[in-house]
Amino acid sequence: MKEPHRPLLKERHRPLLTNAARPATFEVEAYNERGEMVPTRIAGEHPLTLYLDKRELVTLMTLGHAPEALAIGYLRNQRLVGSLAEIAAVQVDWETNACAITTASGRAGERLPRRTRRRTVTTGCGQGTVFGDLMEEIDRVRLPEDVRLADAQLFDLIEKVRRYETIYKQAGAVHGCALARATGPASAEIMMFVEDVGRHNAVDAIAGLMWLEDIDGADKIFYTTGRLTSEMVIKCAQMQIPFLVSRSGLTQMGYEIARRVGLTMLGRASGRHYLAFTGRHRLLRTLPQPTAIA
Repeated sequence: MKEPHRPLLKERHRPLLTNAARPATFEVEAYNERGEMVPTRIAGEHPLTLYLDKRELVTLMTLGHAPEALAIGYLRNQRLVGSLAEIAAVQVDWETNACAITTASGRAGERLPRRTRRRTVTTGCGQGTVFGDLMEEIDRVRLPEDVRLADAQLFDLIEKVRRYETIYKQAGAVHGCALARATGPASAEIMMFVEDVGRHNAVDAIAGLMWLEDIDGADKIFYTTGRLTSEMVIKCAQMQIPFLVSRSGLTQMGYEIARRVGLTMLGRASGRHYLAFTGRHRLLRTLPQPTAIA
């Protein structure tokens, strides 16, 4: 019997990538208050200059743990490329501290003067930079309204992040970001966890990994150890993620932009406590609430 014809699935595009991760930590000698030598782990920090079609774009100070994903996520979040299919190759060379990004057209670099003439230096470690008209573009973002996050799922995520083995526990000096999803009525799963010397790098690396793995953000939760600034809110919204959670606080501009785009933003999240600043309509209270003390 003749086999029925099955259409071939189109293979998803993946750029040519190096695998140039640097060690996350290094051991050095330190001396304690008693004059004793204590071998101590410290976080790596390396300059990485991005070149887009042979045109210099920016130099990032990074842990170097996921440099290819960082470069792709940076281009994505700065709207310098429109899709992963536009990127032909990302080649990292630590001997020259350079990352060469080649596009399929070979002409994306020609747009840089126009896209980068407007530049806003943002707050935070390493000082992030927003290029172009992202503040205007953010008004076109539409986040899903039909997704919900139960308090039990949120508390499970907070506990899993707390127990996660991180570079921060070994060496400090880094920020962490996690992409997560609810997996049951009272459970959540950390899909990826990225740390870097700046929270901007960590969120960009996750954006790059989401493109590479073809992950949709519409039902996901983004967790960061850093404060919720305007840039963090913008990048979360660009990734179409409706939930942004931090153990830290927020800035006024971060709050205003979250309101504009309808993002559910939760700050001061620790243990079984949080503050919902925006987007309360997506939250479900499923656990017994503690009795208020008179």
